[in-house]
Amino acid sequence: MGHEGFTEVTRLAAAREELLSVVDPPASTESVPVAEADGRALAEPVAATRDVPGFDRAAMDGYAVRATDTHDASGRSPAVLDGTDGDVGPGRARYVHTGSPMPDGADAVVKVEETETRGDRVEVFAAVAPGENVAPAGEDVEAGDRLFEAGRRLRPSDLGLLKAGGHRSVAVRSRPTVSVIPTGEELVDFDPGYGETTETNGLTVSRLVERWGGAATGRDIVGDDEAALREATERDTDHDIVVTTGGSSVGERDLIADVVADLGEVLGHGVALKPGHPVGYGVVDDTPVLTLPGYPVSCLVTAVQLLRPAVAAAGGFEPEPFPEFAATLDRKIASEVGVRSFVRVRETSEGAVEPVRGGAGALSSVAAADGWVVVPESLEGVAAGESVTVQRWERHH
Repeated sequence: MGHEGFTEVTRLAAAREELLSVVDPPASTESVPVAEADGRALAEPVAATRDVPGFDRAAMDGYAVRATDTHDASGRSPAVLDGTDGDVGPGRARYVHTGSPMPDGADAVVKVEETETRGDRVEVFAAVAPGENVAPAGEDVEAGDRLFEAGRRLRPSDLGLLKAGGHRSVAVRSRPTVSVIPTGEELVDFDPGYGETTETNGLTVSRLVERWGGAATGRDIVGDDEAALREATERDTDHDIVVTTGGSSVGERDLIADVVADLGEVLGHGVALKPGHPVGYGVVDDTPVLTLPGYPVSCLVTAVQLLRPAVAAAGGFEPEPFPEFAATLDRKIASEVGVRSFVRVRETSEGAVEPVRGGAGALSSVAAADGWVVVPESLEGVAAGESVTVQRWERHH
C-alpha cells in the first residue's frame, strides 16, 4: 500500500507488533517505599503479611453483647443488661464505637439506635445473631492472601492495601528510560521570530512518557543536519527507547529515516493511520528508535498508538484501556478505506459529539477535544446520527 510518497505503508496493528518485538523487557528492579510506589510496576507477586483488620472490631456504634443475652428482645419486651467498661459476660454490655476492638466475651453489636440507657442499665430492643455488626479479623484480607501479581501498575488505592497488609516497601521494576529528541531547523524553545516555530512536541511527549510510567530525558533541539542527528541518536542508545519528533517524512529535510538506516535498521516507515502516517521505527545498537512526525497532532496520535505500548512493554506492564463513552455523532466523519483514523471530537450536548476542526498542525484542536473517535480501516467515514465510541486518551495513565 502506498501513501503520499511512501512506497509501502504498514497497517497500525502490524507496526505496533513489529515495534514491540524489539523492545526489551525490564532487566532491573529496585525497592521503594510504598508511599512512593504510585504508578510503578511490581517486580514480583505481593502477599499480605498480616490480617486486615488485625482483630475483631465493631462495625457499628452501639453495645457489644453476647448474642444469647438478646434472645427474644423486642420493642415491647427489651432485654435489660448491665453496662460495663471491661469484659462482656453474661448479662453485661459495653459501649463500642465503629472500628473499636470487640471486648472479650462479646460476639455481636446492637446498634445504638436499638438501645436505651437508664443509669447503669442498657435496654436492648432488638435481638442480634452471633457475629452481627462485627467485622472479624481478616475479613478484608487474611495473612498470606495474594494482594497483587507481578507487573501490576500500582494505583493510589493499591498503596493503601499494601500498607494495610504489612508492607513498608515493595520491589518494583525500574522505570523504562526514554530519550526524547525534538528535531527541526525552524524550531526554537521560545519567542519565535519570523519563519520560526516554538518547539512543543518534546514537552508533550516527555510528559506523556512520565504519565505512562517511563522516565523521560528531554533533549535540546537538533537541526536538520545528518551529522548532528546521528550524534544525538547514537548518544542516547543507552536508553531503553529513543524517540525523535519531526523530520520523519520523505522530503529533502526529512533525514531521520536515513540516519536510522545508516546506524542500524529501519523496520518500518509509513503507517496507515491518520493523522501521523509518516511515523517510522527501527533499531540502533539494539535500542528501539521511534521517529514521530513533527505536526503536533500527528506526533500525539503516533505517540499514543506506538510509544505508549512500547513504554509499557519496556516497563513490564500492560497499558490499561482508555476510558470510553458512547455518543451520537452530530456531523459526519470522512475517512479513507485502508487507513485507521483518529478523529478529535468534543461534546456538544448530552449524548452528542462533533468533530473538532483543525488539521494535523492545529495544537489547539487537541486542547478543545474531549477525546477521539477511532474509524477502522474497513470504513469510509461515519455518517451523522450514528452511535460512536469516544476514547478519552488523556484521561488515563
